[in-house]
Amino acid sequence: MRKVLLCVPMMTLLLTACTAGPAKVSPAEELALAIRGEYLESTAWTAQVEITADYGQRVYQYELTASSDGDETVLTLTAPETVEGITARLTQKDGVLEYDGLSVETGPLDEDGLTPVSALPVLMETARSGYVIACSLEEETLRVDCGDPEGTPGEGREVSLWFDAGTHALVRGEIRSDGFRVIACDYLSFTKE
Repeated sequence: MRKVLLCVPMMTLLLTACTAGPAKVSPAEELALAIRGEYLESTAWTAQVEITADYGQRVYQYELTASSDGDETVLTLTAPETVEGITARLTQKDGVLEYDGLSVETGPLDEDGLTPVSALPVLMETARSGYVIACSLEEETLRVDCGDPEGTPGEGREVSLWFDAGTHALVRGEIRSDGFRVIACDYLSFTKE
């Protein structure tokens, strides 16, 4: 009987020693959670962005203004001069390209078909709901890496976002496909409502 009574307190001590306490959250993780909450609550945003699209043997650079009211995202190219004024209107269902009063239906966006036009909505959706793999504070910015929780690093689509640590504005975004950076966005300005 004594052996059984001694065994119970010893088991309790061992289990208590082996049980980890509550996981400690780093300052970067706390900031990432706070920013995610803000982006989930925001209904609208505007930005001026420089986009580099890398197709492997061809690299294109664009500058555009963008705005979203939650239902529609409007992107207007401002550079290079040869495409200045072309506007894309994107909704959950479809996208329309407009230029000089004419519009062309482009159809629904393919879930796997990333284009420079769809890059900004992808980055915003990632800020709101992407699976966070890692985050770190880098000088004045917070870097958040997102990807497939079941995936292998370097395979499939991975997204990195950089936020101003003070204002929480988006300052940079990158989208990689199978480890190769296909889209880089530098935000010249960004505001959310």
